[in-house]
Amino acid sequence: MNFEIIWHPKATKNLSRLSQELIRRVLAKMDEVKKDPFRYLEHFEGEKVYKLRIGNYRALIDIDFKENILYIQVFDKRGRIY
Repeated sequence: MNFEIIWHPKATKNLSRLSQELIRRVLAKMDEVKKDPFRYLEHFEGEKVYKLRIGNYRALIDIDFKENILYIQVFDKRGRIY
């Protein structure tokens, strides 16, 4: 079951500030997550979102199960998200 990924503009802006190597790494991880999201996603305590770890970076993701869409709401360094 493949999911579609939609990035929030602020998350896209934070991603674009990274080096090209890190951007490729993040996008490769997102391709894996699209195929099997619950292998990689963990429930974020106290919220209705899921978190994804990518090295020192985290993505907070909202999921639309009816439409199979992953909404990346926040993408930033771990220290700035928690």
